Amino acid sequence: MFAGAALGLGLAILGILDVRVGSPRLPPDAAARVGDQTIRRVDYERVLAGVENDLRNPIDEATRQRVLDRMIDEELLVQHALDLGLASIDRRVRGELTSGLIDSIVGEANAVVLDDAEVARYFEENRDFFTRPGRLRAETIFFSPRRDGSHEDVPADIRAALALGELRMGQDPRDVENRLGDAQVSKLPDALLPKAKIRDYVGPTVLQVLEALEVGTWSDPIATGGGFHLARVVEREAPIVPPFEEVEPIVRQDLKRRRGDEMLRRYLDDLRSERVVVVDESLFEVNKVEVNKESP
Repeated sequence: MFAGAALGLGLAILGILDVRVGSPRLPPDAAARVGDQTIRRVDYERVLAGVENDLRNPIDEATRQRVLDRMIDEELLVQHALDLGLASIDRRVRGELTSGLIDSIVGEANAVVLDDAEVARYFEENRDFFTRPGRLRAETIFFSPRRDGSHEDVPADIRAALALGELRMGQDPRDVENRLGDAQVSKLPDALLPKAKIRDYVGPTVLQVLEALEVGTWSDPIATGGGFHLARVVEREAPIVPPFEEVEPIVRQDLKRRRGDEMLRRYLDDLRSERVVVVDESLFEVNKVEVNKESP
């Protein structure tokens, strides 16, 4: 009996020593454990595959060991950074953590296979969003107020008015421009262009006038920061609703994006419901006072 007890005690001591001195036993799905955190075997294998793909050759045992060592080093640094509170005080670390979590949440929505009927219904419900904007083919004549050109004796607004009279009597626009107008730094191309592109050439003021003009009608002189313009619409293309088959990949991607936004919003709402959030309402009292002053 004493011999059996002594043998049992000896085995127990050996077992304790084995746990303290040797490597702790790992679950089957783990590659290593660092403190209380486990490095999953699947993550290790994924990193190995990436290294092998970069090297374009099979990797040896030494490389496999180095990869795991680097993952252990990374986990040690992460745990130490968390112990130091960097996740709370370092804006860069906080930004990377939140970005990573957002990508993870949105990624779940992107992984969902969308039903074809659902995508088609989403397109019908949001036809305006996928409608191609209308385009314009337009032309302008510019009149500079600078006094150092060939028209220095005639003010720009007077030349613009004279030019408009000739144009409305049917004179050739190019001839009128050559005699009364000035060179344009960014002349409109002779092509159908979206309104945003036309704005880049002539600015918002001229674009606003063009949008209201009938095709073929010259505008009144338009005063801008650089001088005066005359403008007309040569051709107008109405907005086009593309066939669903043509834009299906775009519709599908946009639906996934919206689902990801909704999933993230629900996730944040759940976090707010699980944690106490207290806001200093005095931060907004100034705005409330300003609103009340503006109210009748």
